[in-house]
Amino acid sequence: MKKDSLFILPFDHRSSFLAKIFNIKNRKPSDEEIKKVKEFKEVIYMGFKWAVEEGGIPKSSAAILIDEEFGEEIIKDAIASGYTTCISTEKSWQKEFEFEYGDDFIDHLDRYKPSFAKALVKYNPDGDQDLNSRQRKKLKILSDLCKERDYGFLLESLVIATEEQMIRVQGDKKRYDNELRPKLMVKMINEIRKDGISPDIWKIEGLEDPEDYRLLIDAIGTDAKAIVLGRGADDAQVEKWLTAGANVNGIIGFAIGRTIFWQSLMDYKEGKIDRDIAIKRIGEKYKRFYDFFIKTSNKTRGKRESLNQQK
Repeated sequence: MKKDSLFILPFDHRSSFLAKIFNIKNRKPSDEEIKKVKEFKEVIYMGFKWAVEEGGIPKSSAAILIDEEFGEEIIKDAIASGYTTCISTEKSWQKEFEFEYGDDFIDHLDRYKPSFAKALVKYNPDGDQDLNSRQRKKLKILSDLCKERDYGFLLESLVIATEEQMIRVQGDKKRYDNELRPKLMVKMINEIRKDGISPDIWKIEGLEDPEDYRLLIDAIGTDAKAIVLGRGADDAQVEKWLTAGANVNGIIGFAIGRTIFWQSLMDYKEGKIDRDIAIKRIGEKYKRFYDFFIKTSNKTRGKRESLNQQK
């Protein structure tokens, strides 16, 4: 599926949602707890709809990323309402990519026929080679299936530092992100593409240097685009990543989740705000990041055009 712009509100979190919001760890949630999780995800979804229907984000550019486990009703409503809908295919919180429903994952996608099938893979090209090989084989299955079924393929690729890499930067995560991760991301993309895996959209970790984004886009190729994920970072950090990428050809938007909805959900859970306020705050923050990306892109484009005219 081709997109010129894509601004995703992802809330396909499962294990982290249970653990960090409801303190449910190492056990299955009760029926009542499942009902509560679904309610909180509906609050996020209603915030998304507010941002499109009231806030003015173009419907063609807006999208949700949701899981089937807690979001089946949301998936059905979103597809019936004509929203771009992405469904996660991976098991939650795993070191190795595995399909959520095993071989039956195909039937689960066909049940809904989403705009995009999404896979999250943790892949360090200088890490465990056997692990990387196994993951590429499974991603190839999904990539081929998406082409066969005419689903878009959205790949979220995280390059988690190895112990040796962290030693090289004296344990400084910021240095790893800026000094090592960009080249590792390019290497990772090249390895995945070499095996015939062809995402339509790469959901990539944020970078602070526009040139690093350009190198990634060169590696991705002309048949795909990229969006910047939020990684749960604070507003200022996310804005840095968006500023660096907003004017790089091939970067067409973002996938920002926890940065947008987390605080509002926690305030709602603790009774500090009611449901309607939580919905509106989530919608407003989603819209604010959309506006920031668009304005940053237009501002820089205008400067370039002005310089060209001066020449």
